[in-house]
Amino acid sequence: MFIENMDSMHLLSFLLTADLAKAEECFVSGLEDCVEGTYVFRDWAQSWARRTIIQNAIRMLAPRRHHSTVADVPSDAVSCSFARTQDTDYAIACILQLEHFERFVFVMSVLERYSDQDCSVLLGCSRQDIGETRMRALLLVAESARLRTVPRPGSTPAIKKRHKRQKRKWSHSFDDQEVRHL
Repeated sequence: MFIENMDSMHLLSFLLTADLAKAEECFVSGLEDCVEGTYVFRDWAQSWARRTIIQNAIRMLAPRRHHSTVADVPSDAVSCSFARTQDTDYAIACILQLEHFERFVFVMSVLERYSDQDCSVLLGCSRQDIGETRMRALLLVAESARLRTVPRPGSTPAIKKRHKRQKRKWSHSFDDQEVRHL
């Protein structure tokens, strides 16, 4: 039942953990939890396994909104046999360069299509935190794609540098909005 979806479940683990060893541990642990857990209908088995992998990754990394860090992405991260094309390799690299919390929100809400409510319950934050973080992550991924397709003369700044600058800008604008609403 899981054999045909092993690659996508392992990729899910890797996108969440941004680390091949942790991804392997999360993936295997998730499958073990499914095997040892209660019986579910075959139609639900894949979504249950994916949710178990997500829960294991959350326990493993404990991503938090204000305590997140950018993972040290290995230089060969995009050649780890998940992607089939250069564009897919690049998309994976862009996702891996997000901060932990942003990456979890992006993967869960955009790629896995979890509702804001489900994300907020699993990640222990508000739905507003999820919405704001998803928007930030989408903008960062879009900016990376834009920079890739429209190279500037000279060197292109790394996403991590842009990320810090952009995060400061966003946090100030969110703080201003919160003050205006009070």
